[in-house]
Amino acid sequence: MSWSQEELVAAAYAVVFVFVLVYVAIIAAKLVRLQRETAELVELARARAGSDRAPDYAASVSGAREGEIGAS
Repeated sequence: MSWSQEELVAAAYAVVFVFVLVYVAIIAAKLVRLQRETAELVELARARAGSDRAPDYAASVSGAREGEIGAS
């Protein structure tokens, strides 16, 4: 059986469409994963900011005078 030009063009478009569809699905899955990880990082950052704060070691390293260290 010989394929007509119209059938070959339709088949080529179908193949390209399937590849584009698969590509979009892969990108969408990556986007969902990145959104989930970003939300997780935001939660961790908020929890860390709201928890007991660690002493401010940057003040002691930057040469702060004695008595100012840990005064918050």
